[in-house]
Amino acid sequence: MSTMPKSLFWSRTDVPGADHALAADGRGLTARGTALAVDPIPFTCRYQLRTDERWAVEGLEVSCEGAGWLRTLRLERAAGRWRATTAEQGDLDAALAAAGQPGAGLPGTEEPERLADAVDVDLSASPLFNTLPVRRLGLRDAAPGSSHRIVVVWVLVPSLQVVPAEQTYTVLEEGNVRFSSGDFTADLALDADGYLLHYPGLAHRH
Repeated sequence: MSTMPKSLFWSRTDVPGADHALAADGRGLTARGTALAVDPIPFTCRYQLRTDERWAVEGLEVSCEGAGWLRTLRLERAAGRWRATTAEQGDLDAALAAAGQPGAGLPGTEEPERLADAVDVDLSASPLFNTLPVRRLGLRDAAPGSSHRIVVVWVLVPSLQVVPAEQTYTVLEEGNVRFSSGDFTADLALDADGYLLHYPGLAHRH
């Protein structure tokens, strides 16, 4: 396993948790990271991400693990099509029910054709993934007011369910961006390389 030149560490501000990503971004992005949180139940999420030189996602491997359960997901994009491969050990839904939480549903997707328009992936609650459309669309250098509506492959944690999601990125002053999806909106503070510094209500980078 090769070393990575960049280290990015975020603390969650909504629930106890953190995300530590190691990244190399000389030609596209290669990254691996670990995210931990206690909501809806305590879990550890490990991920490995790779993009092409244009920052379009080529593949993502994710595992989510807690007491008595483990789920894995492999996402790959080739020739404009997404393929999701999943596995599960133990019973996440049983662990959620024991904690008084609703069931998580099945990992992966039953309708991969609905992901056809997506080139970005958003791993739920992991701040690293907002950088993908920021870099791919050149938003750090775009004029304030520039706006892009995109479809992303949204990976929910800890279920690892995969669904399409429509998101909008609008450039603000100083290269920051406004993120919106459905009724949710947040103004994201970014560093000079497009990595998240502060996500109101979710995470803050150290």
